[in-house]
Amino acid sequence: MEKDSTFLGTEKIGKLLFQLAVPAITAQLVNMMYNLVDRIFIGHIPVEGTWALTGVGVCMPIILLISAFAALVSMGSAPRASIFMGQGDNDTAEKILGNSFVMLLGVGVILSIVMFIWGENLLMIFGASENTIGYSMSYLRIYVLGTVFVQLTIGLNAFITAQGFAKIGMYSVLIGAVCNIILDPILIFVFDMGVAGAALATVISQAASAAWVIRFLCGKQTVLKLKRENFRLKHEVVLPCIALGLAPFIMQATESLISISFNASLLKYGGDIAVGGMTILTSIMQFSLLPLVGLTQGAQPIISYNYGAKNSQRVKEAFLTLLKCCVAFSTVIWLLVMLIPETFAGIFTSDPELIAFTADAMHIYFAVSFLFGIQLACQQTFIAIGNAKTSLFLAVLRKVILLIPLIYILPMIFTDKIAAVYMAEPIADLIAVSVTATLFIIQFRKIKELGRAETFNPLKNHVSVDYLSSSKKKF
Repeated sequence: MEKDSTFLGTEKIGKLLFQLAVPAITAQLVNMMYNLVDRIFIGHIPVEGTWALTGVGVCMPIILLISAFAALVSMGSAPRASIFMGQGDNDTAEKILGNSFVMLLGVGVILSIVMFIWGENLLMIFGASENTIGYSMSYLRIYVLGTVFVQLTIGLNAFITAQGFAKIGMYSVLIGAVCNIILDPILIFVFDMGVAGAALATVISQAASAAWVIRFLCGKQTVLKLKRENFRLKHEVVLPCIALGLAPFIMQATESLISISFNASLLKYGGDIAVGGMTILTSIMQFSLLPLVGLTQGAQPIISYNYGAKNSQRVKEAFLTLLKCCVAFSTVIWLLVMLIPETFAGIFTSDPELIAFTADAMHIYFAVSFLFGIQLACQQTFIAIGNAKTSLFLAVLRKVILLIPLIYILPMIFTDKIAAVYMAEPIADLIAVSVTATLFIIQFRKIKELGRAETFNPLKNHVSVDYLSSSKKKF
């Protein structure tokens, strides 16, 4: 029996956010286990664990880039699908789903070919050394075999959560994560495949998740269905989705550039141990960010649906609830990281020298991470209401305009070169959050005064103005 989506416009916001966010957060935490479990097992391989961990860490820019292309499609398409559902136009929402499926397949195939041909050259650019390139290539050669599965799992799962099926979205990730956790020790240690075993476990797990997602979207329970008649790409469907997806794409794709910049600078000033420390810091950063992403994913269908339904009061209430939850969570994680850094570092390595090095770097790198809640809540709300221009600017600001230049500029200023590299993160975060919060206040004050906001015209690739609410109560 099919389920309608009107509950997104009627349930209490707090209860609804809890129902949607908890499975989404769980899914994000479980999804994080794909790479973290790999690194945990790899880091504890006897004798060569430290080198192997560093080698796999160098692969992270490529893994992030692959995920970024999935976000380019899904994070632009899923919010638009929710908006159309709020307007009662499920046919257009299904066209978006079908076009997105084709785009994800095409992107997956192209990325696989590119990584097979130029993978080793990219790894050397990303910070691999003679000590680590062997481990990096062993992991990458197998990982890219599952690129299509990654695209479909991440990309299509966004449409499941966008319809309000948060638990199904959680199961999509949980299936793959459980497979990965089971297969990792078997392939790495029992079959003595090492790094290659970790990659193979990930590929098999992603394939299982992709099969589950496709099966659901072709079934009876889903509101939006995958249909062949919607597989023909149409520019009036594709282009607005790509425009809105550019911001999350840049947010994730620039993580690759950031990893390159960090790894290159740290290899220059601190050697392989500094790059290994960065691998651990990146892993912990993922832990702190992904639950926040889960919260924003839980709020996205609520905000987008009610925006499409022109219910401004529920949009406002959903944002404020999201903001409070994000700030509370990011503050708790910041406190834990500041108080017990050695505990976090010890999860990924048993090397005392690497643990001590990483713990010191952690205090610098995470200095203002309690502000992440504000950044993500504001930025993702812009995406949820279809404001592509602002979300794109904010994505470029933090990483391209601020962080990457600071990675190279600060070591020229400070004597402690390694600490200077790590300082780039908190300085960039502080400036970016200040700009984001200010811009968000200005934008929503205008909405309060005018009672209207920008959104995409359903049939044309341009921005039009539409009233948020037909009621008397405005922002």
